[in-house]
Amino acid sequence: MRNDVYGPMGRGEPPLKEKLLLGIALLTLLPIRIILAMTILVLCYLICRICTLFSMPNREDVQGDSTHLRGWRRAVIVHSGWFLARLMLFVFGFYWISSDDKSTNESQDQSEEAERPGAIICNHVSYIDILYHMSSSFSSFVADRSVAKLPFVGLISKCLGCIFVQRESKSSDFKGVSGVVSERIREAHQNKIAPMMMLFPEGTITNGNYLLPFKTGAFLATVPVLPVILRYPYQRFSPAWDSISGVRFVIFLLCQFINYIEVTRLPVYYPSQEEKDDPKLYANNVRRLMAKKGNLILSDIGLPEKRVYHAALNGNNRLPSFWHQKDDFHGFAPNDI
Repeated sequence: MRNDVYGPMGRGEPPLKEKLLLGIALLTLLPIRIILAMTILVLCYLICRICTLFSMPNREDVQGDSTHLRGWRRAVIVHSGWFLARLMLFVFGFYWISSDDKSTNESQDQSEEAERPGAIICNHVSYIDILYHMSSSFSSFVADRSVAKLPFVGLISKCLGCIFVQRESKSSDFKGVSGVVSERIREAHQNKIAPMMMLFPEGTITNGNYLLPFKTGAFLATVPVLPVILRYPYQRFSPAWDSISGVRFVIFLLCQFINYIEVTRLPVYYPSQEEKDDPKLYANNVRRLMAKKGNLILSDIGLPEKRVYHAALNGNNRLPSFWHQKDDFHGFAPNDI
């Protein structure tokens, strides 16, 4: 549950001082940041458009089309993407990023050091998660197919090498997505120029204090993974998108002059033979490690329970019709880029 000055749904009654700060920011900070953000978005789109004039990546009508840009096109998109994503974070008030890199603190075998992780495994707290990972690694994501059709964002997501899936897919489609993602993870593990996959195995967003059960989809490839933990310290508005509407989230975030993000990069996790034989064990062990190192609380709550909770917050006490639906893409949460 959110616990900032705006309440669980962002509709609480803030104190008078907060109202004054919000009013000033609405008239000054918000329009400036929107203009700057749109400028950066258009610039990123134009770079992607130029680099894909004769080579269009990732058709959105195919689940998991693994076509990637290569050569100078990929280099230009990646390096400009890193810079523009970090610039976007700066515009949003994330002036400094506190990073604790534990990946070099523990000695490992030489044979393990040579292995590249096939995927980044991260807890899911906010829309900002995706922007951060774009600025740090420009990884590929699993996204809802509708994202590919969005103005500007659609082409950028294709250049990221995203895998597009249909949210209301049949079980057979889920298995297909699982296979494609596993293939991409293995490719990234074996090929240093292939884009790395970035996955949120919780399958949904939390308030940043908890770590929900991991789905096994991200671990079926049985290759090493890089665990990353994100936290968003706050004093007024929490950047966690847990239970607030998208519009309110954007307005309150952009009206907050300074936002904070803390990143903890754990050492690459190399699965044992037992974990390779049992992806569920592999997922659980990575989850426990992340909870321990990130001081997160393990919770057994899943997406169905979260939907019921959100329905109750909105005044709907009836059991949602989607209670028995499959929660999320076998652990590959569609990331709304």
